[in-house]
Amino acid sequence: MLSEATLILIVGLGNPGPQYQNNRHNIGFMAVDKIAERHNFPPFKQKEKTLISEGRIGTKKVILVKPMDFMNRSGSALGPIARFHKVPPENVIVIYDELDLDAGKVRVKQGGGAGGHNGIRDIDAHFGKDTWRVRLGVGHPGHKDRVTSHVLNDFSKDEKGWLEFLLVAVADEIPYLVEGNKDRFMTNVAQIMQD
Repeated sequence: MLSEATLILIVGLGNPGPQYQNNRHNIGFMAVDKIAERHNFPPFKQKEKTLISEGRIGTKKVILVKPMDFMNRSGSALGPIARFHKVPPENVIVIYDELDLDAGKVRVKQGGGAGGHNGIRDIDAHFGKDTWRVRLGVGHPGHKDRVTSHVLNDFSKDEKGWLEFLLVAVADEIPYLVEGNKDRFMTNVAQIMQD
C-alpha cells in the first residue's frame, strides 16, 4: 500500500513541447510542476524519455515524473524509470485530465479502466493497472466529436482562475495522498475549491 511505501513516483501526464504546455490535456504536467514548486523540489532533469525531480514530501522520498513521449506512449516512458527504482505500480500516483468530471473536480482511486484515456491505457499496457489515478476534471465539450479539440486546446481565460486554485490545492494537499490518506486528500481539495 501507498502508506507503507518508502519511494513514491508521482507522474503527471501531458504532451511534450511548448505548443501543448497550456492545453487541457497537459493538466497532469501542470500539477506536477506545481507540486515541485510548492515542495521545493530541484529543477527537473532528463532521464531516459522523462523529466524527473527527486525530493521529499512529508516522510516519503518522491520522484516527480513527466514522460517526454506523447500522451499515448506514457507507459513506455514511465516503465524504465519505475523498474530502475524498483517501484511497483501500487506506489505510483498518476495525475491526468478527466473529461467526465466537471471542471475543477478531483477523484482518486486505485486501478480500474482507462476510461478512454490513451495515456492511462498505455500505462496499463506497459506497467499494470494497480497505479493510483488522480483525475482532474476539465469538463466535457458536450459532444464526442469535439473531445479532441477540447483537450488539445488551451485553457480559456475564464478557466485560469479555478485552474490555479486547483493546482495549488492538489500540490498543498498531496502529502495526505502520499501518506495513503486518499479520502482526506479529496475532501481537502474539494473544500478548497468550494471556498
